[in-house]
Amino acid sequence: MDAKTPNGERRHITIKLWPPSQNTRQMLVERMTNNLSTPTIFTRKYGSLSTAEATKHAKRIEESAFSSANQHYEHEPDGDGSSAVQLYARECSKLILDVLKGDSRTEEKEITKSEVDSAFQETFFDISKGQRAFIDEKEAKMLLSPLQDPGNSYTKICFSNRSFDLGAANVAGPILASIKNQLKEVDLSDFVAGRPETEALDVMRIFSEALEGSHLQYLNISDNALGEKGVRAFGKLLKSQTSLEELYLMNDGISKEAAQAVCELVSSTEKLRILHFHNNMTGDEGAIAISEILERCPSLEDFRCSSTRVGSDGGIALTEALAKCRNLKKLDLRDNMFGVEAGLKLSEALHKHVNLTEIYLSYLNLEDDGAIAIANALKESAPSLGVLEMAGNDITAEAAPGLAALISEKKSLVKLNLSENDLKDEGAIQIIKALGEDHDQLKEVDMSQNSLTTSTKKLAEALVHLPGFKLLNVNGNFISEEDINELRSIFKECPDKLGPLDENDPEGNDFDDKEGGDEDEGSQDELEEKLKKLDVNEDN
Repeated sequence: MDAKTPNGERRHITIKLWPPSQNTRQMLVERMTNNLSTPTIFTRKYGSLSTAEATKHAKRIEESAFSSANQHYEHEPDGDGSSAVQLYARECSKLILDVLKGDSRTEEKEITKSEVDSAFQETFFDISKGQRAFIDEKEAKMLLSPLQDPGNSYTKICFSNRSFDLGAANVAGPILASIKNQLKEVDLSDFVAGRPETEALDVMRIFSEALEGSHLQYLNISDNALGEKGVRAFGKLLKSQTSLEELYLMNDGISKEAAQAVCELVSSTEKLRILHFHNNMTGDEGAIAISEILERCPSLEDFRCSSTRVGSDGGIALTEALAKCRNLKKLDLRDNMFGVEAGLKLSEALHKHVNLTEIYLSYLNLEDDGAIAIANALKESAPSLGVLEMAGNDITAEAAPGLAALISEKKSLVKLNLSENDLKDEGAIQIIKALGEDHDQLKEVDMSQNSLTTSTKKLAEALVHLPGFKLLNVNGNFISEEDINELRSIFKECPDKLGPLDENDPEGNDFDDKEGGDEDEGSQDELEEKLKKLDVNEDN
């Protein structure tokens, strides 16, 4: 989520769920030990283990699950880690059951498991760990030597976070060319940092020529300040790909010209499922080029074009192209300058996206008209929507009925972010009513910086008893000291579920309200009456 500093700039604040602390991991080991060694429905069916044996298995299970989840998280390091946490939990549950069923109790099975783990490790060659470092010819020969082993089975390589000079690239080129036919995933993100432009472009060309004709499913060339020259330096690699499923071009200086070059070079997109263009200077004309790529992506499931300086014209082009991507599950257009007109066009496209599970539309200048149109569209589609973010869009109470109707329909909602709008208590009341209706999967709600006062208590009461709920953020509002104490009292059994309140202004006033005089006092009395009648309980 974003917060505003005193000078009006946005300060990005992200709640990271991954990785878990060492203490959390140890607590999980202890819990699994207990599950394996004490009477439960599963130990009664399959038999329990001794405490010593259970502890040994619990440690191994946790380490295996952590490794799998951590590798998953490294593919999406900019996310909050929630999907990694879910994978971590699923893997632990699965392996516990495997142990109880006897699948990994015997020494023979332990050896088999070890061999499987070893085989998996040998398919992934990764030199990205640790601090960023420069690589020269001598070090490249040493680091990359395992790739020259006869009969190696590496299918995934990650050279990220290592800056190759020309000598190192000349070492890497022939090695990569010799194994390119077995490679499926290549990560070359941030691999020329600090190099002069001429050298960096030469390094890119060497890697591109070495990997030309490979059959990659995954390619990440983010964080390389490519620009058009860099994109064209990768031209032979990009043009030769016919099986790409994932392509990442984030933080690459993708200008209008660079976007047009990508459109020209990435011609085979029938299998593309994931396309990310985050944090570039694409602009409207660049967005139009990207929209041409989208029109050739019938299998696209995950599209990200956030923080790319796209205005209304570019937004309209993107949304019209997205209407053809009928398999879309995740859409992230945050932090652009779409405006109302592009928002209305986006709503037309969203009617066709029945598979959407996550949508990120914060800071798009949608205003009430755009927000209402999008809410109405999502209400009729996206039955499994789990994440809805519409922060910083100048949304007022006028759009609240439409948003409330949408939220009420989406029982799978896990995360809701409506921060940095102007809903006030009047709009919040309607959102609260919608949240009180069987949203058992809800984990996080952000209503910070919405000029809220007394409605925050009812919001807290609506959420605190939800079984999986983790965090309520109502910071930066106009909550009185008395109501702050009541909020803390509501969360007294789980204080970690209430976010910080250090930016709240107990004496805050909306300037528009001051002009209303007695009329506004009457409105406030009416609002308080509505709040009294708003009942939320654990059964809802």
